[in-house]
Amino acid sequence: MNEKGASPPSGEDGAQRRVGTADLLNPSKAWQWLGLTLVDSGEGFATVEMTATEDMGNQSGFVHGGMISALADSAMGRSLRTIEPGVSRAMSFDLRLSFVNAAKIGETLRATGRVIHAGQRTMVAECRVEGSGGRLIATASATFAVTREKGNN
Repeated sequence: MNEKGASPPSGEDGAQRRVGTADLLNPSKAWQWLGLTLVDSGEGFATVEMTATEDMGNQSGFVHGGMISALADSAMGRSLRTIEPGVSRAMSFDLRLSFVNAAKIGETLRATGRVIHAGQRTMVAECRVEGSGGRLIATASATFAVTREKGNN
């Protein structure tokens, strides 16, 4: 169970997905501040949700692009941690984002990151951010510098 009383994410077949207990019980300060929640993960992917609050808005009354960027970066970064041998540290150094539709305040946004290259020192992931009803909000890709866990080779 995680801090909200929910079971760890599982796939359609009901099998538990690889999610570290420490990750569920102790999310980063950035994840806490943004209200990010890991809803599913498995080999090579992770899905993260965020409900956009009033203080995430821009002057036009929509969700600020930086908030959407942080959500996409977080989903892609989390997807890297599902690959074996494990990733102990990952930092994006190239992030590309394309906005398709505006996201509304109060809307729950869902970002699914997928690993498309898993090297020893760098990894590449892509992401799709969706709003209500699966409406495409943005697409993203990123390259990450990674440190792999030792002894898992």
